[in-house]
Amino acid sequence: MAASKTKSLHAVGKRKTAVARVYMKPGTGNITVNKRSLDDYYIRATSKMVVMQPLELTANVDKWDINVNVVGGGLSGQAGAIRHAISRVLSEKDPEYRATLKANGLITRDARKKERKLYGQRGARARFQFSKR
Repeated sequence: MAASKTKSLHAVGKRKTAVARVYMKPGTGNITVNKRSLDDYYIRATSKMVVMQPLELTANVDKWDINVNVVGGGLSGQAGAIRHAISRVLSEKDPEYRATLKANGLITRDARKKERKLYGQRGARARFQFSKR
């Protein structure tokens, strides 16, 4: 029975082009992102808030040590990917958390991505300047 409690939980979260792999084990609330502490990796308070959101909603802030490997995208997309992965781990660990996380939109993968540049246009939505004469 004790072996199952020390088992590390694992999940993958994605956002835009960022992919985060999260490993959670019981502990004191230490969060490391790419072998750096959360405060060293994220300077912005909003990014830290995004990462901590699923833990605060489920009252698990000081119960888990979290190790994160995240690649791709920018800091904001990476924070969203970490949030998605933590939400998936928590809902897998305790199905009662799933309803709370789902109600706050944390389980669903945010599918929005950058739209590609289209041929015959300056960008995805922008057109070349039109000259009537």
